[in-house]
Amino acid sequence: MGGAHALDGLWHRIGIDTVTKKLLTGRRLDPTAERVLFALVANRALAPGSKLAATRWIEHDSHIPGLPATSDDACYRAMDWLLKIEDKLAEEVYWQVADLLNLEVDLLFFDTTSTYFETGEPDIPVARDEHGLRLPDEPADQAEPSKATEDSGDPKTASFRAYGKSKDHRPDLPQVVIGMAVTRTGIPIRVWSWPGNTGDQALIRQVREDLREWKLTRVVWVADRGFASETNRRFLQRAGGHYILGEKIRSGSPAAQAALSRQGRYAHVADNMQVKQVQLPDTADRFVICHNPDQATRDAAIRADLLAQLEDAIKGSDKLEPLKRAELRGKLSTKPGLHRFLRATPGGLLRIDKAAIKAEERLDGKLLLRCSDPHLSAEDIATGYKQLLEVERGWGDMKTIIDLRPVYHRKEDRIRAHVLLCWLALLLIRIAETTCEDTWLNLREELERIHVGTFTGPAGTFRQRTETSPPPSAPSSPSSASPSPSASSPWNPAQPSDQHERSRLDTRRSRVRSHISAGQPTFSWTRAAPQLRNSGQVGNLNTTVDGVDASLVPIIAVEALLELVAEVGRIAGRRASASGPEEPWTDSRMKVSPPRLGGDRGGVGRAT
Repeated sequence: MGGAHALDGLWHRIGIDTVTKKLLTGRRLDPTAERVLFALVANRALAPGSKLAATRWIEHDSHIPGLPATSDDACYRAMDWLLKIEDKLAEEVYWQVADLLNLEVDLLFFDTTSTYFETGEPDIPVARDEHGLRLPDEPADQAEPSKATEDSGDPKTASFRAYGKSKDHRPDLPQVVIGMAVTRTGIPIRVWSWPGNTGDQALIRQVREDLREWKLTRVVWVADRGFASETNRRFLQRAGGHYILGEKIRSGSPAAQAALSRQGRYAHVADNMQVKQVQLPDTADRFVICHNPDQATRDAAIRADLLAQLEDAIKGSDKLEPLKRAELRGKLSTKPGLHRFLRATPGGLLRIDKAAIKAEERLDGKLLLRCSDPHLSAEDIATGYKQLLEVERGWGDMKTIIDLRPVYHRKEDRIRAHVLLCWLALLLIRIAETTCEDTWLNLREELERIHVGTFTGPAGTFRQRTETSPPPSAPSSPSSASPSPSASSPWNPAQPSDQHERSRLDTRRSRVRSHISAGQPTFSWTRAAPQLRNSGQVGNLNTTVDGVDASLVPIIAVEALLELVAEVGRIAGRRASASGPEEPWTDSRMKVSPPRLGGDRGGVGRAT
């Protein structure tokens, strides 16, 4: 219950509910489509599974305000609607998050991954545009398959789930390609999906074109070596844009060879990072050579292990017949790490290439970067490129915590919508982590300890959540120990006492048992359940006892929940000092006194 409430508060705080409801206007959809959409996103972050399993989770294992239950058909309709509003929703959510977190979008990091499907055959090829989207009014059974051009990224006909270069090391299974752009703080601003046989080179141009309509300020694009073609570099520099791209140091390109051969001293940026700037006369780009001594040691150790394996593989090969030796050479050619150091003599004998070893030694621990921005220092360029790991961290969380795979869909539109749900879940997770400065695994563990119970009595039914408690703190010295609260004073959250808390809970349990054994209702109301008055900011909700909705559940303020798991010794909300029977509550905790035997109102208890 706690995780869903926290995510729901972030959902409202970002304004996704407002944006989706606005985009829902004029469409013939169930008004609860926005709630279904949020429930699917929360399910990805808390208990990922199939959409059918999500419906059971919504009904039995969670409490989604405004959505007591739903069906798998409603989930599929919400996903279809999400795909239709993808472009507008992504832009609106970006500006909401930018205002909320004061994002500095000076660096944008982009990378791709792939996800495979446990199916034996790819989809039927259909006609597609230059962005890999299916062309309308094209029957799938009339499409003629043709080989996609990976370099151009513009397949005329292609399968969505298709064979391609797998980054999960499963080339035997169909896959789709997914791209993501994130900020320097790891906030994902948008995702894209392409057919599985699409090459990386052309994708960053589409991403740049899609985000151009957002009218972002000066942006420096950061990408790895797979996007460093000359066409991409020219495209990223349009409208004053710049880039930081990794360069392939083993590609043999003249620019890379010239930059690596330049002499000069390294400047120490950190204990494990040294940088050297190189300016070539025939280009305006600057090259930065990064050297990591620790990585150089690891590279040397890995190379020594590979050479030992190669030595064992070719040992005794001189005695083999030429045909057998050729077969061994062909087998080693399928292992790039070993084949790199293998050479054949004019007579066909297999030997270790000493020259290749010396060339590799000169590249140990080195990374070559290329930057078009003349104002960035070499240190800024190296640091900015290292932050590309934020995208890798996003892929890791999406594949492990959110469970991008397995994908329980076969239709292209549903697969694309599933990726969007994972993106929205990752967005909420990253905002929670940024706010609390903690990992989502720890936050989720703390939040899921909060539960909600439904109680029924003669006066009606109401729900109450479990009370929050501060994390255990280290024992303090006697001089700094806080005085224990008296039995007549309320529990002070700022000065928690384990003994007082255990005594209070034991008293409550004994009262519950006594009333149950006496056949009396355990909890009841003398008036209607509280109504929430929203002051306009999530996390600043005042509750009174003047409402009329007896089934309304007290909402937990998101900021208070995040404080609960972020700071030791603090709890969600604090009770204001009581000044009268109608004093509003400052948090969502409720204490219900047991029913009195006799007296006014027929022995019905009073809510305090």
